[in-house]
Amino acid sequence: MGRKAEVQRKTTETDITLAVDLDGTGEHGIDTGIPFLDHMLALFAKHGLFDLQVAAKGDLEVDFHHTVEDVGLCLGEAIRNAAADKRGIRRFGFASVPMMESLATITLDLCGRPYLVFVGDLPAERAGEFDADLIEEFIRALSNEAGLTVHVQIVRGRNLHHSAEAIFKALGRALDEATSIDPRSGQIPSTKGSL
Repeated sequence: MGRKAEVQRKTTETDITLAVDLDGTGEHGIDTGIPFLDHMLALFAKHGLFDLQVAAKGDLEVDFHHTVEDVGLCLGEAIRNAAADKRGIRRFGFASVPMMESLATITLDLCGRPYLVFVGDLPAERAGEFDADLIEEFIRALSNEAGLTVHVQIVRGRNLHHSAEAIFKALGRALDEATSIDPRSGQIPSTKGSL
């Protein structure tokens, strides 16, 4: 059956269907109505080797916030559901990814306790119509629903697009490491016996 999950979320602001396979190959089909978010999610899937399908409609005439946040919530819920009781996972993940002049580092713990530390400044600009601060909002929503402790450090960067790419690639790689199965263990990786 595999470690897969599908989530649907319908509110007055968004209508989202999202499916993830933690043991995929990076195949993806993403349409959120926000081209920059689609690009970032494609990078996340490709570099994390997650199969990811996203179809989202949102109140983009208001702004992108509701759609970005709700896609993050759906992705977090799907990851939490696909990981199930987390038996055998590595639990922790780390990646440091350069993109031209930008460098981003992500360290995370799939522990069931949501917490986000976001250190460093993104260039105060837009990528197309996409506001820089929505990147942090997306990761916060993902963290909250997945039960992830996430530390994001923007080490350097002058270009928003490059910095965002580094963040989403690092997020995919770190989460791939955390969700991967350690062949030496069939246990839940916690001295408490549950995550």
